[in-house]
Amino acid sequence: MLMAHPAVLTDLIQQYETLHTLHAENGSPEARQRLADVSYTLCVVTGTRDIDAALIAARHQLPGAHPEDDSLVPSA
Repeated sequence: MLMAHPAVLTDLIQQYETLHTLHAENGSPEARQRLADVSYTLCVVTGTRDIDAALIAARHQLPGAHPEDDSLVPSA
């Protein structure tokens, strides 16, 4: 499986978090489209189907991540 460069993952995570923090999903059509594009790209580069899984997978692929560390997984 191809893996995205850590710099690309970091940039995508930051873009998503910024757009999400700014509530882009409730913003202009352009803001909503940008959030959708970043979310889709994160899913594609991590081989996942939803943004929550994509964010977890992306963070686990970054240098210094500990695969056995499940602190990023929401508790039930």
